[in-house]
Amino acid sequence: MKVTPQAPRILLGSASERRRKILRGIGLPFDVMVPDLDEHVYARDPRRTAVENAERKNAWCRARRPDVIVITADTVIDLDGRLVTKPASPEEARAFMRRFSGRAHTVLTAVAFGGDGCEPGVAVEESRVTFRRLDDDVIEEYLGLVDPMDKAGGYDIDQRPDLIIESFSGSRTNVMGLPAERVVEWLCRSGYEVGP
Repeated sequence: MKVTPQAPRILLGSASERRRKILRGIGLPFDVMVPDLDEHVYARDPRRTAVENAERKNAWCRARRPDVIVITADTVIDLDGRLVTKPASPEEARAFMRRFSGRAHTVLTAVAFGGDGCEPGVAVEESRVTFRRLDDDVIEEYLGLVDPMDKAGGYDIDQRPDLIIESFSGSRTNVMGLPAERVVEWLCRSGYEVGP
């Protein structure tokens, strides 16, 4: 990615290593700040949960770094209209896997942008993931290989998806936690030139 001289610096407001990996993959130089706030949870409204949390993280970072472009995100899962967030324990991660087994769910990531004089905005990306039928042995194998904590739904499409995922549609990076396509689109409108 090439940055035009007038383009402001980028700040990723997130503790997620996966989001950092995605931005590095775009070729984007950026700083990191971790918002210190409690997330809102609406059990019957996954989209509202993601949007509010992404916006609140963005506002928190902008209040402290008004001189940069801030990118924040919140990723949740919608399973039959019910919110699934990050597991609180390995036991809850196992329970999530059993619920996902043989079924499809929607991964929603709300991405908020703002700062350095730019009007704040938010976009929501959706991807659809279908799980294989999982028995307890496969679940234990997966959780022995992949740390389920700090991941929406307790899984990572970037780590051993062959064990658990049958198919997906939509943005793969969205399932990881940050839709690269949305980020690139927004940055192009903000003075960045993205190479081929």
